[in-house]
Amino acid sequence: MRLVGTRTHRLATVPYRAAGPGGVPQNVQLGIERLPVDTLPAGCDALLAAGDLQGVAPSPFGGKPELLGIALADYLQVWAESGLLPPADRVGVLLTGDLYSAPGADRRGASGAVLDVWLAFAAAGCPMVYGVAGNHDEVTAAQVAELGRNVALLDGDRRGFGGITVAGGSGIVGDPGRPLRRTESDFLTLLAELTTPPPDVLLLHEGPNGDRAGQLGRPTVRSTLARRAPMLTLCGHVHWTEPVAVLGDGHVVNVDARVVVLMA
Repeated sequence: MRLVGTRTHRLATVPYRAAGPGGVPQNVQLGIERLPVDTLPAGCDALLAAGDLQGVAPSPFGGKPELLGIALADYLQVWAESGLLPPADRVGVLLTGDLYSAPGADRRGASGAVLDVWLAFAAAGCPMVYGVAGNHDEVTAAQVAELGRNVALLDGDRRGFGGITVAGGSGIVGDPGRPLRRTESDFLTLLAELTTPPPDVLLLHEGPNGDRAGQLGRPTVRSTLARRAPMLTLCGHVHWTEPVAVLGDGHVVNVDARVVVLMA
């Protein structure tokens, strides 16, 4: 599965609240953008990739603000009814972590439970929900596995669906005494294992730097992945204004605080 174009096309936006400097809540917009790929896994007419959904928003059906990822899952029905996206049961989901927000969107870098985001996409009928955990997520692979056969939190493992292979590594480089952190050496060793052989899609929270200014990331991750680059690497943790970069024969797509819909 490879990109056949690198220019995104805006499909929609979702208004939400996120913590700004000093924890002051801000009104912001989540962009929903389309990228073309040459093929999709059998059983899917689109793949929705998202990460760093650190905000709150009401469901399009009303109610109090909830985690942005939960509201996003509800929007799938709205977009399907308008013809913007295929029905949810034809939309696979790829998550790159950091799905939590303080309930009042008034504290930056808050950590908390995010299982309900995974549950929302599974309950919407998405045929596959694979992802990794970010450093602010409180969730376990065992909890996620209870949501369905094709719902999986990946950390050093891979899963197949519809003819494609998805691998994932959770967390970031940091003090291994803290949750969801590894030494840089251990993180790079994990990446080398995950890309032997390269999966079709690699999910990371902390990813490589890109190939142009402003595409921040970890250079050692880039050099490790370049040896056996996946066709598509999805990551977040830091925001890129330009979301696509070339890596070897494939591409990196940054989905920090954005949604990218991959469609053939």
